[in-house]
Amino acid sequence: MEKTRFGRTGFMASRTAFGCIPIQRISMEESDALLRRAFDAGVNLFDTARGYTDSEERVGRALAAVRGRVYIATKSGASGPEGLRRDLDTSLRQLATDYVDLYQLHNPSTVPGPGDPLYDALLGLRREGRIRAIGLTNHSLERALQAVRSGHYDAVQYPISPLSTDAELALAGECRRHDVGLLAMKALGGGLIAEAGVAFAFLRRYPEAVPIWGVQRMGELEELLGYEERPPAEDDAWRARLAHYRAEGSGAFCRACGYCLPCPAGIPIPMAARMSLMLGRSRPDLWTTPEWRAKMALIEKCARCGGCAKRCPYHLDTPALLAGEWKKYRAYLDRD
Repeated sequence: MEKTRFGRTGFMASRTAFGCIPIQRISMEESDALLRRAFDAGVNLFDTARGYTDSEERVGRALAAVRGRVYIATKSGASGPEGLRRDLDTSLRQLATDYVDLYQLHNPSTVPGPGDPLYDALLGLRREGRIRAIGLTNHSLERALQAVRSGHYDAVQYPISPLSTDAELALAGECRRHDVGLLAMKALGGGLIAEAGVAFAFLRRYPEAVPIWGVQRMGELEELLGYEERPPAEDDAWRARLAHYRAEGSGAFCRACGYCLPCPAGIPIPMAARMSLMLGRSRPDLWTTPEWRAKMALIEKCARCGGCAKRCPYHLDTPALLAGEWKKYRAYLDRD
């Protein structure tokens, strides 16, 4: 398992990290098996969050016996110091540990610094030894860069994938210059990249970036571990596939971060706003069921209130995007 220096944290992190959102969806026994198999194969960084239902409990249950040999990253969405401390108390209990290696502010709307009660609370927790490093996650490139350049954060987490713009990919260089660890979330573009090998090799171009692969099935984990043993070659076929994905992702597309929700009309925006891509990237029958036809039809009830667009960290015109996807979806259903 290849490892990399994770900024100034002092961590030597496996370049394949385990994202613990998907393990919420499987049985406890299945998550135990996945987490332990990952550890046995050399994965040593596991990223979870207080907001991921019982994900922390599952991590604690599976990895308590090897706690000193793994790095655990978790997050709090608290807006004040009291909530932050409560969240950490709960996280430590669920994780069956007395410290967190990387404690991250979960997608804050600002970048707190010294003098802000929330940031000062993080410093206090670090002095107490309850956290080792301070991080921030975000879907705003501006805020991610601000955190990196501020000198106040040991790590940032931001979406990095083959679909990232040149400006987003430049974040890796900024992290290197400021000695900040970079966790690359949504390495598969939020599910829009169907070939993990393309993304795996692409992200290996950035030694500062530690991709967090969201794993739900043993086959997915084994595929990633196989790439560790035999990295995909950057040959002509690989370059062609990379160019294909980057061309498709060069325009306005939904990353499925979910910050647009809730929608007053009940539209499942993160999937509806990229339905044409899902139809082309996975089994179409999954997206043309009566249930999904009804969900897509909800787009007709969009009141263009603008709430989704205001909350979108990528500044998308979400109502217009939804209208376009509804038109494409109907055309797909009527193609015969």
